[in-house]
Amino acid sequence: MSALNISQAFSVKNKVIAITGGTGILGSEIGCTLAENGAKVIFLDLNPELPAGILERLDKAQAEYMVLKCNVLEKESIQAALDDILSAFGKTDVLINGAGGNHPKATTGPDLPFFDIAPQIFNRVVELNLAGTVLPSQIFGRYFSRNKSGVIINISSMNAFRPLTRIPAYSAAKAAVSNFTQWLATHLAQEYSADIRVNAIAPGFFMTKQNRYLLIDENTGELTERGKQILAHTPAGRFGDPQDLISTIVWLISPASSFVTGIVVPIDGGFSAFSGV
Repeated sequence: MSALNISQAFSVKNKVIAITGGTGILGSEIGCTLAENGAKVIFLDLNPELPAGILERLDKAQAEYMVLKCNVLEKESIQAALDDILSAFGKTDVLINGAGGNHPKATTGPDLPFFDIAPQIFNRVVELNLAGTVLPSQIFGRYFSRNKSGVIINISSMNAFRPLTRIPAYSAAKAAVSNFTQWLATHLAQEYSADIRVNAIAPGFFMTKQNRYLLIDENTGELTERGKQILAHTPAGRFGDPQDLISTIVWLISPASSFVTGIVVPIDGGFSAFSGV
């Protein structure tokens, strides 16, 4: 066996990578960093506008990228995006299913008991997170199956390991995403090619638009009681930064993880390991 060339094994250079939810806080940071390291990145989102700071970084790096409008709940929209990617780059290597999120009206509290969550709101959260992962995986997965290679990375959550209070729909949906990741990894490897790999990351607590209202009191700017409890149960003692996700994603994309499929990797500052004792 020849010696492992670390720089080649972990390289994402010239990989064509599509990211759903690509203009959000986490998606745009992930995509931008991958592009700065030589990947060709396509940011897919209902809102096709990247943050100004991300645009500046991409331009400074002379990165190759595209921003496409895409609805992850409509197969026609996803197929059109894939067609545009193939027309521009001739191939695609990786799909990162980054679209998802919670809804304030699916979050229990003093003014909204669990019993009063509207079915349509609950279903909307589940659909966005689960169907919003399944449908892009169908469209891109079919392409990967024809080429006998490809990588899909899903975004699970700490909620899939341990259901958290107040967010029943989001917890249920992310648990389903973890299960689907394992199912799809097995299905694609057995039915089409072992060179098609499917894995997921499970971020801990990051300060995003979706959960900021749960962690920061908008009136005082101080941590909420929930925010304080989370930090008290996170051995690293801080919330995650989008950059904390990058190294694991690079590993899961790159040849370094060629024998890795069907796993869900916690990136949580030790939250899932802490017993509270």
